[in-house]
Amino acid sequence: MSFFKEFKEFAVKGNVVDLAVGVIIGGAFGKIVTSLVNDIVMPLITLVTGNLSYENLYIALDGKTYETLKAAQEAGAATFNYGLFLTNVIDFLIIAFVIFLFIRQINKFKKKPAPAPATTKECPYCRTSIHIEAARCPNCTSELK
Repeated sequence: MSFFKEFKEFAVKGNVVDLAVGVIIGGAFGKIVTSLVNDIVMPLITLVTGNLSYENLYIALDGKTYETLKAAQEAGAATFNYGLFLTNVIDFLIIAFVIFLFIRQINKFKKKPAPAPATTKECPYCRTSIHIEAARCPNCTSELK
């Protein structure tokens, strides 16, 4: 019975629940970013580069020429898919950039800790640092207000 109790305590800890929520939101966010890359960014890049489709950038390793990557794969040819790799790199860079912006905004909203209360003050006569409650400066022996 203690095994299940221990598991329950582990499963409901804040960090485990936070991690689970993060993974779920991350999966959903990944779909959004993938759609952003595939449906918006890559078509714009294709338009700028003269209708060059990155998905069809590949090298057939059997030495033959195929119309598309799909045709090469259907023919059973081994392919070096550098266009798909470039798409995934762009996907990663966008995700990293958006996460950077998100964390940056979160850090701006966090309260900055209050400065620690002063424990020293400066003697007005000799300008040395002394304890804040001192009534007399230990350096110049002046009486302090």
